[in-house]
Amino acid sequence: QVQLVESGGGSVQVGESLRLSCIVSGQLAFLYQYGMAWFRQAPGKEREFLAYIRWDGGSTHYGASAKGRFTISRDSAKPTVFLQMDALKPEDTAVYTCAARKFPHDYDYWGQGTQVTVSS
Repeated sequence: QVQLVESGGGSVQVGESLRLSCIVSGQLAFLYQYGMAWFRQAPGKEREFLAYIRWDGGSTHYGASAKGRFTISRDSAKPTVFLQMDALKPEDTAVYTCAARKFPHDYDYWGQGTQVTVSS
């Protein structure tokens, strides 16, 4: 099992950047079996997939909303997963949550979320 704690959210203006962090703890020796992802959920909307990174090897893929503006990465030494968000828009306002899946299972581990608010 792993535990996830996000940080880095806040209130910013349109066009600014934020970097979210997700600190991973627990069974770190088995992290190579995991994939990590960022999701978000805005008020009244369904949860939306943003980005995924495989811990072992670092391969990534992105949801449509994240392509071109968001970058997922990981630091194996810490260990932490990051979401760099650039050129933020008001529609990016949401609670951003980190999640982990141990192959071949679905996302079973979730953080508590961090609020991002973008004002025009």
